[in-house]
Amino acid sequence: MQAQSLRGISKSFLAVSVTIIALAAMAGGFGVLAKHAFLLKLHPYIFFVGFGNLAILLFNRYLTAAIYPELRIDPARQRLFIAAVLVALVMVTVAVAADLPLLKAVAGFMLIVVVLFPLYEIFTTLSVAEIWNEVSVRYYIFDVIFLLVANLGLCTLGLKEAFPSNGIIPFFVTQSAYFLGSSFPLSISVMGFLYTYAWRRTEKMELAKKLFSLWFYIFVGGVLFFLVVILMGNYLSMMLISHLLMFGVIALLVTFAVFLRNWFRSNFAHPALAFMLGGLAFLLATSGFGIMNIFYGQGIHFGSYPPIRGDKMWIYHSHTHSALLGWITLSFIGMIYIVLPAIQKTGNLDLLQTGDPLEQLLDVHTMNRAFLSLAIILIAGVVIIVSFFTGEQIALGIGGLVYATAALYLLRNLKHDPVFESEE
Repeated sequence: MQAQSLRGISKSFLAVSVTIIALAAMAGGFGVLAKHAFLLKLHPYIFFVGFGNLAILLFNRYLTAAIYPELRIDPARQRLFIAAVLVALVMVTVAVAADLPLLKAVAGFMLIVVVLFPLYEIFTTLSVAEIWNEVSVRYYIFDVIFLLVANLGLCTLGLKEAFPSNGIIPFFVTQSAYFLGSSFPLSISVMGFLYTYAWRRTEKMELAKKLFSLWFYIFVGGVLFFLVVILMGNYLSMMLISHLLMFGVIALLVTFAVFLRNWFRSNFAHPALAFMLGGLAFLLATSGFGIMNIFYGQGIHFGSYPPIRGDKMWIYHSHTHSALLGWITLSFIGMIYIVLPAIQKTGNLDLLQTGDPLEQLLDVHTMNRAFLSLAIILIAGVVIIVSFFTGEQIALGIGGLVYATAALYLLRNLKHDPVFESEE
């Protein structure tokens, strides 16, 4: 029953999370084509409230429990998490549509309560020494902490919009700050996954452990310090930190490309690894646009709108969409193509714990279709980024719709694979 339940809840996560990604991209695409302000305002909330929470509450838990089995997975609780996130998503949608910011605050508060459950379980089950001993777990647990902060941001944003003259909520609580904060747990989760299922399995495991331990402090610490210097408006510090992070991203991209080359040479063309390489390429683009955003945003007070010179807003949009549509979404699709087939194969976390989840679990046709969808997503993503620069609204809208369709195809592709068609 436990095995069947784990298969079932992971399938539910797949269906709901991929649908949310597609809805967010579709809302953005239709919003551009129809010049619909509501859809344009809503689509990032769909992504972060929906997928952002589900990815950490459910998927991230599979990764953590694969290292520490005592953090058992309760399928019934995970179903409640899915229901709570969907309710919060409906509440935020109504709040944006009817201009009811207090409803947004209530949704944020409910998600805070939800995230406290796994946090409490983690820190009452694992000691600090156990957490710090496993590099991956450091990443995975900081994900949950950052998600808590992000949901706190959603709650306070709703309160600030409801009571704009209260003077209590800080000036830096804005929509942009909430979206930025919500992207951090997703990024950190991918970093931990890359270490666990790529570098950690190389011949130089000890070196990889030291480097990723160092990268944890640089990335997580750099992000936190970056937020501080943004609030301080210290231009030089922002530039130094952003360049340091970009050099780290370049190192990740190059070494992962080498790993991928060696893997494909001696194994098989795994679409998940190609998705993650594409994600890292978009992360490099995100870093580059971020540095440009700092350069052209110099002197503009954080929390102002627009956050950059009006004629350079394409840089800001390119930065955010390179992160969301490229780095985060592509990376998580790659992770899904590894983790969920491993769960469906055995009905438990054995392949993630002691086996090899990178083995060929999927049908050849499924993998070929995955590469095709990756090509379409990459083209659509590039069209979207270029359209921000050129101002071509029709291409931008169509790019969003094509991206949504290709992302939704992931659901059909996996659910029709033999490993997913096992009986519950």
